Amino acid sequence: MQKLLNASRRNRSLLCVGLDPDPALMPGVPVGEFNRRIVESTCDLVCAYKPNLAFYEAMGKDGLIALQHTLESIPVDIPTIADGKRADIGNTSRMYARALFENMGVDAATVNPYLGSDALEPFLEYSEKGVFVLCRTSNPGSSDFQSLECTGPTGTAPLYMAVARKALQWNIRGNVGLVVGATHPEELQRVRAECPSLPLLIPGIGAQGGDLEDTVRYGVDSRGEMAIIVSSRQILYASRGAHFADAARQAAMRLRDRINGLLAVPGNGE
Repeated sequence: MQKLLNASRRNRSLLCVGLDPDPALMPGVPVGEFNRRIVESTCDLVCAYKPNLAFYEAMGKDGLIALQHTLESIPVDIPTIADGKRADIGNTSRMYARALFENMGVDAATVNPYLGSDALEPFLEYSEKGVFVLCRTSNPGSSDFQSLECTGPTGTAPLYMAVARKALQWNIRGNVGLVVGATHPEELQRVRAECPSLPLLIPGIGAQGGDLEDTVRYGVDSRGEMAIIVSSRQILYASRGAHFADAARQAAMRLRDRINGLLAVPGNGE
């Protein structure tokens, strides 16, 4: 978490670039080179990078090699968040955690809370690593389960709020965050009120339709920090030509500066 704050303050940024390479949308360069050039052109503008593991796994062995090269290209003082939404029974989760945190060497990972605390404990035991728990996701079908009313010790609340409250209990090592989509601003506001100090990983702006103003207003903490606002396609594919990295830099700079402009609006983060 301190690494995240350091990068955010140094680069004056809440922007996280999602490194989700789709060969159908890329110019004709290898994935590893594409990502390296994106990173080189944006690393002074971001607070983190988030590779989605599915995009690399879909390419087989070559994709996993590209992922390794991508992680090696990211400066060591910028956090890396592996987005794989992992979790399983305890012994399997231990293998997932070892793969992500020891073999890949990422700083944080997204995890699925559906199996409960024993499935997440192998991740949480890595006290120096961040664990972002899926809470209110940005996809249209998220309400199928996440909005269901649940009865617990503190009364009745939607399932996503039960997850948020449980995450607070799991945060004994100070390494827990939540994934809350920008496409649900009222829920984002409610989660932030319940969890005022947890870092929130916020996907869903841009192509998914989340409103940036609401995301900043409701996502940051009282100091205007601890929100990790993810953008992937609008930065990666700002251009499909030879100068794609320059275009990505300009797109990232515009988005970072828009976020910072919204932070200056009175009332945001309060």
